[in-house]
Amino acid sequence: MKKVLISIFVILTCTLIPTELLSCTSVIISGKATKDGRPLMWKNTDTQNMNHRLIYSDFRGYPLIGIVRSDATDETRASIWIGTNSQGFSIMNTMSYNLTQESIGTNNGALMRRALEVCKNVTEFKHYLDTLRRPMKVSANYGVIDAEGNAAYFETYSDGYHMVDVNDQSNAPNGYLVYTNFSYNGKYDAGQGYIRYQTANDIFAKGAPEKLFSPQWIINNLSRSFYHSLTGVDLRSNEALSLFKNGLFPDSDFIPRRITANACVIQGVKKGENPELTTFWAVLGYPPCSIAIPAWVKAANNNSYLLKKSDDSYNSPMCDKALAIKSNVFAITRGNGDKYLNFNKLFNAEGTGYIQLIEPVEEKIFEISNRKIDQWRKTGIILSDMNSLTKEIASLIEKNFPEK
Repeated sequence: MKKVLISIFVILTCTLIPTELLSCTSVIISGKATKDGRPLMWKNTDTQNMNHRLIYSDFRGYPLIGIVRSDATDETRASIWIGTNSQGFSIMNTMSYNLTQESIGTNNGALMRRALEVCKNVTEFKHYLDTLRRPMKVSANYGVIDAEGNAAYFETYSDGYHMVDVNDQSNAPNGYLVYTNFSYNGKYDAGQGYIRYQTANDIFAKGAPEKLFSPQWIINNLSRSFYHSLTGVDLRSNEALSLFKNGLFPDSDFIPRRITANACVIQGVKKGENPELTTFWAVLGYPPCSIAIPAWVKAANNNSYLLKKSDDSYNSPMCDKALAIKSNVFAITRGNGDKYLNFNKLFNAEGTGYIQLIEPVEEKIFEISNRKIDQWRKTGIILSDMNSLTKEIASLIEKNFPEK
């Protein structure tokens, strides 16, 4: 009990520190370390703008899909925060706060947009960075994978970059690298996200020996994790559920936070496979209150309407649904009340929390989707199947999503 009380004190102290920067948690996992031999990249996006949607664009260069802010009305030029293109090249970023004295990120999303339009693989992305005019006005850890098995982070600042190869065992002895908001080659002890970094590493270390890594495993175990590596508290444990009976708990340095706007996992392909089978799993809105939906560049306009802008708004219906029930999790709005989450709304001993209601629906979505994807790997992509699958998934969500 004493240890738990000390833990609570530490977290309460943390909540007094302004940490709501542009902060994200990410990982790249080499195909050598995954369950099925295909590379994975994951990004948990923390930002002040909660509304995001998926877009498809073939405006110039390679066709692509990616996540944009919902206030981006011009989809032909909108900055992209994680995405993939028709060649199987995928990119994401986390802000870095220790590469330079001034963290400049004004071009982070625009750079990723252009990279998706012009780059076929990691080699071409490296060349793209080499040819950009300096200063680049970026400060980011760019994570990239391609259809040729390459995987790397580029710790990029205005005047250059450091490339960190995830397939190199000296960089990634366990086959994966976690990045938050500092760079390995940046100033030591500067930056942000060290607690989230340790939390993610602790969780990935548990899955590494058995190669448990898959999109579903990452979303369940990372994007909806309420384990805190600094204090040792796991809110989903029986001990925590019995101790914090009113459900209220400070929201500080968990992987999902009040400012988490989405979580996305991109599953790449094995070398020689059709790059158009690269699958983009999007969890729009606060991940503990949302559901993963797959999308493909090949599907273009047949991707789920729940991910794209609605008929009367630039918001995605899925994001709106998730944010509606999130409002019950962060229901206190006066004073410092918004820094407390009602964890009982997410997870409780009765099994009625949003996470507990959502995960069985999502389990079914992964089951039917993975069955189809396995079939397409053997027979080739069937567009009518993609269309039918997205309709089936949308119907499952509409019928089973928790009420506010």
